[in-house]
Amino acid sequence: MSVPAASASNDPHHAMRASDADRDRVADALREAYAEGRLDVDEHNERIDRAYKAKTLGELTPLLSDLPQRHITAAPAPTAGGAIGSQPPMPAEYAPGSKITAVFAEQSRGGRWMVPSQTTAAAVFGSVTIDLREAVLTQREVVIIANAVFGSIQIKVPHGVVVRDEGTAIFGSRTGSDRNAAGDVPVTPDSPVVIVRGVALFGEVSVKYPKISKLGKFLGR
Repeated sequence: MSVPAASASNDPHHAMRASDADRDRVADALREAYAEGRLDVDEHNERIDRAYKAKTLGELTPLLSDLPQRHITAAPAPTAGGAIGSQPPMPAEYAPGSKITAVFAEQSRGGRWMVPSQTTAAAVFGSVTIDLREAVLTQREVVIIANAVFGSIQIKVPHGVVVRDEGTAIFGSRTGSDRNAAGDVPVTPDSPVVIVRGVALFGEVSVKYPKISKLGKFLGR
């Protein structure tokens, strides 16, 4: 695994201090590249770590230098007014406000997909499964609005993700989340967070972590 090294440059733009927005844009581009299979998990994690530790735009630039040009959205040249260029919009299917609806039916979303900042799921006399185990979060904290009316919504999350349930149950149930735990992985300040909101009205909203085998427990995994 390797990360492109920063090259010396006399460009004053490279010495400019990076903002939180600049670091977030690099992280978003790296997550997209990982979702496409351009980076493996170790490369993705290392570059994300370096992105959030970067102090200048010059430290961010090499993290995207070997990716297709369309990924390089984090450190564009300043505009005439001195502002950093804006990030291109996300694809429509991954835009905030994405919806999953099941009415007298079953719906699921899983595999390798980009999880937007907010997803709305509705199960009315039906069921919805949201599988985040192979998904890529577009930011460290995302929101899922889960409304189950005489239906069920199951959210599958990998170990290491904290799920905070801020929803309401009315003659229904909400199970599986614990704001102080991340499955069998210790919680850290950098742990990804999924906030679940919405209402379970005569329905069920549940969170499921993968089961660990006895061998995995013995080996500490």
